[in-house]
Amino acid sequence: METKLIITDTHTHLYSEEFDQDRDEMMHRAFEAGVTRFFIPAIDSAYTVAMYDLEQKYPENIFLMTGVHPTHVKENYEEELQHVEAELAKRKFYAIGEIGIDLYWDKTHLKEQQIAFKRQIQLSKKYQLPIVIHCRDAFDEVFAVLEEEKSTDLFGIFHCFSGTYEQALQALSYNMKLGIGGVVTFKNGKIDQFLHQIDLKHIVLETDAPYLAPVPFRGKRNESSYLVNVIDKLSQIYGVSGEEIARITTENSKAIFGI
Repeated sequence: METKLIITDTHTHLYSEEFDQDRDEMMHRAFEAGVTRFFIPAIDSAYTVAMYDLEQKYPENIFLMTGVHPTHVKENYEEELQHVEAELAKRKFYAIGEIGIDLYWDKTHLKEQQIAFKRQIQLSKKYQLPIVIHCRDAFDEVFAVLEEEKSTDLFGIFHCFSGTYEQALQALSYNMKLGIGGVVTFKNGKIDQFLHQIDLKHIVLETDAPYLAPVPFRGKRNESSYLVNVIDKLSQIYGVSGEEIARITTENSKAIFGI
């Protein structure tokens, strides 16, 4: 009997307001495409209730993370970190994420971002959870923190990896897998030029929906069903079937999240 293809979206903001008008239809399209496992990164405490509602509606498919997104690390970051700690003490999560450093929009709170990143990595070790890293215009800063915190119990995903081959190897050296999504389909995305040199065992799939839609939907709202377009591109890059990409990347996601 043929086993059904299982595709895992390791990073999707399905609670986003951008899906409020048609969330059920969007989920149905994802299921139809074979995407049935969704790992949901946190942004800050303002979204906690929406995340729990989503989990309640699709308990078989939705796996939640907790954390403070670097662009939401502001003056009140201590309160936000306390919220994360309180939630962790109450219930199960599958990762601490998304956490990291973002210097694209604003460099004002770099110091606070560094502290929050470090503290959340320490929480991940305490709870033996993976981390999911957000890094934008901040590879050196992110790697500096990872270098300080590196250990056998540090592991996770470098979400939306968009660096160089050398940076990819450095990320792997910290027990990270590379989260690959729509960027791999962009003409100027560059990662498609070296990805074949990275073993598939280090890759997980993600959309980052509603952001970063793959070609041919670039510039439009992204959704989890579009992972099939990412799989098509990876199939070309690696010279293996889409089924094989789906199978290996889902296995990789299980190794990270434990489910």
